[in-house]
Amino acid sequence: MFSLRGRKAFVTGASGLLGAHFARLLHSAGAHVVLAARRIESCEKLARELGREAEAIRLDVQDEASIAAAFEAVPDCDILMNNAGIAATRPFLEHSAADFDQVLSINLRGAFLVGQAAARRMVANKSGGSIINIASVLGERVIPGVVGYTAAKAGLIQMTRQMAVELARHNIRVNAIAPGYIASDINAEFFASEAGQAMVKRIPQRRLGKPEDLDGAVLLLASPASAHMTGSVITVDGGHSINPL
Repeated sequence: MFSLRGRKAFVTGASGLLGAHFARLLHSAGAHVVLAARRIESCEKLARELGREAEAIRLDVQDEASIAAAFEAVPDCDILMNNAGIAATRPFLEHSAADFDQVLSINLRGAFLVGQAAARRMVANKSGGSIINIASVLGERVIPGVVGYTAAKAGLIQMTRQMAVELARHNIRVNAIAPGYIASDINAEFFASEAGQAMVKRIPQRRLGKPEDLDGAVLLLASPASAHMTGSVITVDGGHSINPL
């Protein structure tokens, strides 16, 4: 039911922690994976590690020409992991317009441009497909200091529903995964601090997420197991978004 043999998956932000993990997961399920990111060297290294049925391609989700060239080179993908994203962490009163614009340009506008390009190919190929947008629990809850990120992820959740409605007639399913905090080298220092430990204690499961905690949701949405799911948002956060106020 969860096999992806014969499918081709396009993963944006594949040079990062989650993107690389998604690529490995989809590859292990049988898919041919296309690793796409600006940092092409990291993608090429992972493609060599995966071996057959893996390739790397340079992609800047802010650049329409870069997106067009990528899908011209790889026109037959039927799974899209819309994963590229950044964050700018500053108090609201210190957040610059440039900070805000940059985060929305990659996290929301980039997801729109890549999603549209992938969907157009799926329609032209009459293949249908699955688009999975990587949102966040911060699309529906807030923490201080990341106004651009929360705005972008909230927009991505609503855009997922919009895409789902309009693309259903083409047999294209569009869903989102909303992860909580995922442990990584980038945030290890914060979560070792007193403030970070206090945040972990507010998670009902009392731990941060791991990339593999997202595996079930990814394989469900990428595979025929979710054939009757579109416009859904699957939250994977250890209960963080429903913790008591």
